[in-house]
Amino acid sequence: MIDIKLIRENPELVKENIRKKFQDEKLVLVDEVAEMDKQFRYAKTTGDALRADRNRISKQIGLLMREGKREEAEEAKQKVRDADQQLLDLEKQEEELAAQIRERMLVIPNIIDPTVPIGKDDSENVEIQRYGEPVVPDYEIPYHTDILESLDGLDLDSARNTSGNGFYYLMGDVARLHSAILSYARDFMIGRGFTYFVPPFMIHSNVVTGVMSFAEMQNMMYKIEGEDLYLIGTSEHSMIGRFLNTTLKEEKLPYALTSYSPCFRKEVGAHGIEERGLYRVHQFEKQEMVVVCKPEDSKAWYDKLWQNSVDFFRSLDIPVRTLECCSGDLADLKVKSCDVEAWSPRQKKYFEVGSCSNLGDAQARRLGIRIKGENGNYFAHTLNNTVVAPPRMLIAFFENNLQADGTVRIPEPLRPYMGGQELLVPAKEKKNTI
Repeated sequence: MIDIKLIRENPELVKENIRKKFQDEKLVLVDEVAEMDKQFRYAKTTGDALRADRNRISKQIGLLMREGKREEAEEAKQKVRDADQQLLDLEKQEEELAAQIRERMLVIPNIIDPTVPIGKDDSENVEIQRYGEPVVPDYEIPYHTDILESLDGLDLDSARNTSGNGFYYLMGDVARLHSAILSYARDFMIGRGFTYFVPPFMIHSNVVTGVMSFAEMQNMMYKIEGEDLYLIGTSEHSMIGRFLNTTLKEEKLPYALTSYSPCFRKEVGAHGIEERGLYRVHQFEKQEMVVVCKPEDSKAWYDKLWQNSVDFFRSLDIPVRTLECCSGDLADLKVKSCDVEAWSPRQKKYFEVGSCSNLGDAQARRLGIRIKGENGNYFAHTLNNTVVAPPRMLIAFFENNLQADGTVRIPEPLRPYMGGQELLVPAKEKKNTI
């Protein structure tokens, strides 16, 4: 949510930002907010003047009564009663206008960073840099579900019976590897100075609307029937919500946090073959990074966060690239964002495995997260980034570590979490060795 002062003082800047995001249907909201804001401030100013006048008259009543001026005192009392009714009407008007202004302000997109490339959708995102050499081996890389099933590590059929499409059972060494990756990610981030959290996996609606746009909420979140609770789509939601209506001490900043959680998403819409299996699912687990900092530090933290993801994947010998999100691909709260994409030898292209975002003070304004400074309070900046989100990440892992004989190499950093195991062996070969 942007500062309403921008609409008061520079509405054309707000409109130009809307045009850059190709959301022209929202241009009318700027004029509507500007007009409602004028009405709100007039009602408030009128109310303040009326209160002062009422208080002045109220003080005179006792004096008039003592002087025996009963008739004048009764007239003064009536003026106070009239003022009380006018104030009730004005306060109701203020309340209604404030709600209408907030409703529109929640939809007006945040001001994007000047460095964001202008484009309509993700097809116009811009590659920044590649890390590691993308390799296509001289042997066939099967579809990821076939690899996992050969390891006796995946059961989609049973999951469809219990839960429907978009769910899965991981089993045996594959399930253990899934947990190993998350444990390694946790320790990787702790080693970089982040404080580890396991947050609540459900949050109230006021937190949901504080951390994301309404469109995202409708397309992502599962609501608990009959309760004011939603299942989180990422631990960022409850981690940022932790600071709801707080005033942070400047000297304690920044808060650099890493959190584990299961994540639940509707994933609305039809998806192609490459998004089946474990690519786009309704539940997954994730290690996340969240930073709350001073405004002047957020740009530097943004670069640190995406670099952490690159370093994590490269430590597992997975080639990646960073992709700058264009204006039309940015969610409304984001100032700047980039995707980290992993190499797929089978598809001979990169695919998204994480996203890093600087949200400026948008979430802080919605949630009331302030910093107490020497010259008064001001809103914090918030950032988030994916460390790793299996099982999608497993697609990149298995494709890049599959060997010609069907075994899967376990990179050295994961071996301590796998009991020293160096290879995953196809189930049929295991049976042959018994």
